[in-house]
Amino acid sequence: MTTGGRVLKRVFDVLLSLIGIVLTLWIMVIAFIIASIETKSFGLFIQKRVGKDAKIFNVFKIKTMKLVEGLNTSITTSTDMRITKSGQFFRNKKIDELPQLFNVLLGSMSFVGPRPDVQGYADMLQGEDRLLLTIRPGITGPASIKYKNEEEILAQQSNPKEYNDSVIWVDKVAINLQYIKNWSLKQDFYYILKTVVG
Repeated sequence: MTTGGRVLKRVFDVLLSLIGIVLTLWIMVIAFIIASIETKSFGLFIQKRVGKDAKIFNVFKIKTMKLVEGLNTSITTSTDMRITKSGQFFRNKKIDELPQLFNVLLGSMSFVGPRPDVQGYADMLQGEDRLLLTIRPGITGPASIKYKNEEEILAQQSNPKEYNDSVIWVDKVAINLQYIKNWSLKQDFYYILKTVVG
């Protein structure tokens, strides 16, 4: 991606995030209140992710899970996490990801790019694969669209983590490398539109 392309992409992100925040802030506020009530906690989920240049940042999402006490689990604890009724709806409609518009506005994310991962993945890339760390992670992107049913795919595997690490993650890296090498603003518009309309 050229320097001019990076500037154009950033200007596009700022303008579109401002428009998005103005149009959806009321939805975020309502979702936050519902999530706070249903989870009986602060309705915003904040988690550390790996961003551009492998720098750690806080990603914002509407909380969709609650802590349930006293469940019988396979681990030695009396607590478990469960998706709330509103949380399932927020996930299906991508409402839980609307607060990431603020991530885009603040410059820690872009609209389109590799999804921001927890530590142990993007920050461990080597060689040419580290090209993924030269751009901001995105709310959506070609790999995210291809694996929009990732949870369902992993649920069908006998060893979900191994399948993710050896198959899905490897494919995502390859897809995102091609995205960066062939970037265009028209392409970003396409991925955003495809994400919105499904």
